[in-house]
Amino acid sequence: MLLKDKLSHYSLVLASKSPRRQQLLVELGLSFEVRIGDTDDESFPSTLLPPDVPSYLAQKKASVLADGLSPHEILITSDTIVICDNQILGKPSSRSEAISTLKMLSGKPHVVVTGVSLTSVDKQKTFSVSTKVYFRNLTPEEIEFYVDTYKPFDKAGSYGVQEWIGYVGVERIEGSYFNVMGLPVQVLYHELTHFVDSL
Repeated sequence: MLLKDKLSHYSLVLASKSPRRQQLLVELGLSFEVRIGDTDDESFPSTLLPPDVPSYLAQKKASVLADGLSPHEILITSDTIVICDNQILGKPSSRSEAISTLKMLSGKPHVVVTGVSLTSVDKQKTFSVSTKVYFRNLTPEEIEFYVDTYKPFDKAGSYGVQEWIGYVGVERIEGSYFNVMGLPVQVLYHELTHFVDSL
């Protein structure tokens, strides 16, 4: 049985304003409602290792909305970070920060990690997926053109792989391309199938 058929008795709730995550769920053939909680606080314990941060934040986002779930609803929350030289690169707060971030990523590999939580009234499953991305050496002109044209201020690591910078700058990817976009859809589909089966 297809996942969309298994979900016929459930309603999916996506807690994300990201148009990319919404698009990816649509492409999976799933119907969902977008519900945004007060999740601006993206702080985390300093003792967490960088790869563990997205799962922690996905669970944190879920805790904001979990009490409002009805018995037939499944909540999807997620968070994506970029790690380079063991440093977490979040969303840039300014043009200069976006430019300096891309200069850091230029010519070297980095890791994109997305954490996802599936939450129902009485159950939660959290997982994360990592993808390694290799940028070629980017010129200062290319970086400034991208930042000024695409304004990637809502994107971890200051870039969207599906945009111009991905076409001209990414040499190769080890792992899920969609994970770099913000949602590891293949693993999500698998985990969501098992989650529904266990309800």
